[in-house]
Amino acid sequence: MDVQNRLESLELIVQQIGEAVLATTETVDRLSDRIDALVNQVQQQGYQNFALSDAVQTVTEVQQESLKRLDRVSDALERLVRAIEQPDS
Repeated sequence: MDVQNRLESLELIVQQIGEAVLATTETVDRLSDRIDALVNQVQQQGYQNFALSDAVQTVTEVQQESLKRLDRVSDALERLVRAIEQPDS
């Protein structure tokens, strides 16, 4: 009878270990899914950061070109004002 009690105790312990392993496996699976979701979010944010950086670079280039054109317009206006202000020769 003592052997029978020991077997039942071992069976109970093995069953509890099995349940713990299953619960741990489920937890690891859920954690893995969450990590995958985070990786996807980080990847999307990386793409968005790249697109934003590219847009900022384009805006900067356009602004530089606009400033060059504005300088040319300012020069032309200054020449026009000087021409108007000069007395007729």
